[in-house]
Amino acid sequence: MAGIPVLVKRSDRRRTVALQVKPGGVTLYAPTRVSDTHLLEILNARRDWVAGHLAQYARVTPPAPPVLADGQPLPFLGDTLTLHLSAGVTRPERHGDTLHLPAAHAEAALEAWTRRAAHEPYRALVTAYAARLGAQNRLRRVLVAGARGRWGSCTASGDIRLHWRLSRAPLPVLHYVALHEAAHLLELNHSARYWAHVARLMPDWQAHRAWLRTHGHTL
Repeated sequence: MAGIPVLVKRSDRRRTVALQVKPGGVTLYAPTRVSDTHLLEILNARRDWVAGHLAQYARVTPPAPPVLADGQPLPFLGDTLTLHLSAGVTRPERHGDTLHLPAAHAEAALEAWTRRAAHEPYRALVTAYAARLGAQNRLRRVLVAGARGRWGSCTASGDIRLHWRLSRAPLPVLHYVALHEAAHLLELNHSARYWAHVARLMPDWQAHRAWLRTHGHTL
C-alpha cells in the first residue's frame, strides 16, 4: 500500500482485524479464519487512511538529504543518469547517460540543469493533457517551479507550474501531476466535476497521488 509492503500476521486467538501503521511499515493483524479476499477488501477501503499516516510520519521525521557523490545514479524523466563530479567542470553537461557536474557546487548546478532540461518535456506533457481535455486554448504557459510544499499549480490566467524535482519521480506520477494541473484549466477547484475530468484520462490516479504523499519527500 502506497509503495509499502503489508505484513499480515494471523492468529487463532484473534477475533477482529486490526491495521497498524508505523513509519515505513504497515501490519495487518487478522484471525486465521478470515479469507485473503476479505483482507484485501479491508486494505483497499483503508488505502487513503494508510497513505495519510505514512505521509504524516514522513513529514515529522524526514530523512536527511543525500549528499551528491561521484558515480551516484539519478532518476530523470524515466531514465537513470550517472553523476560525475569533477573539479575541472565549470557547468553541468550531459553526455549520453552521464551528467557531469562541477564538484565545488554540485547541488546548485544540478538544480539549474534540471530546471532547464525538464522545461520542454514538462511543456509537451501538460500541452498534450490540456489538448485531450479540450482545454488547450486555456493554457498560457508551462513553467518549472521550486515552491516548497507544492508539486504543481495552475492560475486562473492559465499558467501551470510543475516542480523540478518531479523529474525524479516515476513517470506515471509525473503524468498524474501534469494531468492534475491541466484539469484545473477546466475547473479551478477540487469538485466532483474536476475529479471526473482526471478520472476520464487516468482511472488509477489515486495510486499515483498516494505514492507522492508517501514518497514525495524522497525526491
